[in-house]
Amino acid sequence: MLTIRAAIPADVPAILTLVRELATYERDPGAVTASESDFLRHGFGERPFFRTLIAEWSGEVAGFALYFFGFSTWTGGPVLFLEDLFVRETHRKRGIGLALMKQLAREAVREGCPRMTWMVLDWNEPSIRFYESLGAKVLREWQSVRMETDAIAKLAGDAS
Repeated sequence: MLTIRAAIPADVPAILTLVRELATYERDPGAVTASESDFLRHGFGERPFFRTLIAEWSGEVAGFALYFFGFSTWTGGPVLFLEDLFVRETHRKRGIGLALMKQLAREAVREGCPRMTWMVLDWNEPSIRFYESLGAKVLREWQSVRMETDAIAKLAGDAS
């Protein structure tokens, strides 16, 4: 009943819908400004910045994992960075999240990544418990830092 596969360009509408559902789950439904053309260009264009796994349950899109690769100066190796993992509420408790995480781990092994990393909201105790059950460590002492468009432009303009 469960299929995990790499996304194709035709999946972009479903990916964007899942991203919006995730934003609603994370209590910030208005935060998504991405468009289908953004996902097509940056995920399936000439220079892809991310990859996506699609989880299907009996042919219906049930969830996704969107990830990309970075580099760890501490380990000297690539890092699989999980940007988003989401399973639709109607499909939870079926092992889909675990299957997505296992596929991501296989991808990390295949790419030679000594580390996988992602973020979780501090109030999301079900996800925290799930990740810890997989052997992940929640790094509570690290703070997430974000700079967005206007601040980036200002900083870039001040740079010589």
